[in-house]
Amino acid sequence: MKLLKCDLPVSHNIFLFGDLHIGTVLCHRDGIQQLIEMMQSSYHSCTNNYGVCVGDMIEAIMVDDKRYDIETTAEPFPLQQVKDAVKTLSPIASKLLCILKGNHEQKLWKFGDLAKEIADQLNVPYGTWTAKLTINNREKKNSKYLYKIFATHGRKSITSTADDPKRRLVNQRLILKRHLKFKAADCVVQVKGHTHKLIVCAPEEELYLIDDGKKVKQKYISSSQNAPYIHPDHRYYINSGSFYKLYGKDGISSYAEIAEYDPLELGFCILMVRDGKIQGVERIVL
Repeated sequence: MKLLKCDLPVSHNIFLFGDLHIGTVLCHRDGIQQLIEMMQSSYHSCTNNYGVCVGDMIEAIMVDDKRYDIETTAEPFPLQQVKDAVKTLSPIASKLLCILKGNHEQKLWKFGDLAKEIADQLNVPYGTWTAKLTINNREKKNSKYLYKIFATHGRKSITSTADDPKRRLVNQRLILKRHLKFKAADCVVQVKGHTHKLIVCAPEEELYLIDDGKKVKQKYISSSQNAPYIHPDHRYYINSGSFYKLYGKDGISSYAEIAEYDPLELGFCILMVRDGKIQGVERIVL
């Protein structure tokens, strides 16, 4: 784990993304370009855009891997994939708060830390597998603490066999929450990648009643976003999506297709903060 501090404007957007899989023909290049263009533009009237990449930037599958298929390989050499990832992400390098390592980069540990190599070449803080980011208000003399983000690539899958789509979505949100809620009690935003799913489990307001001696009043349970302990029900849990397509051009089959994976929404998430307060998280479906 890496502990990082980031001094940001009091109003900003943080793009939470990963699982680009550069090096395969299944990589959604147009989607990556859309991400880059959005980070270079105004989003909801705010141009202070930043990003956290949660790993699996490159495909990193060698010829002796059972998943290797020459027909789905755009660039067979991982070191060339590293160069491609650096070139692809360079337009937004100055906006990236950190880059994490994913299981695809970890698979090639014998050849070095490829995720760190990408981060170093881009001059972006390297967060290892997991990072905690303390977000401070750079407009204050003492960098007033705003909130924290827990970011990890992740390892566990998120699945549900429920037939009803509403129940299936709720089940997946609860599984995501279960994966993350015990990891960092002081992080109001908790994000993981790996599953390629695009899921947001936002806090739910819960009603309670009090009285002032004269009449009953309603209140809602809440936690401060920068408290030492934030109740698990009051945090944002995010699964950051991916840029890996299930189906490619006619005549090829991806390992995801062969493994009988269901189709998933490609995309990423955006955390919106205005005047130091988290306003919500939006899913961007590509």
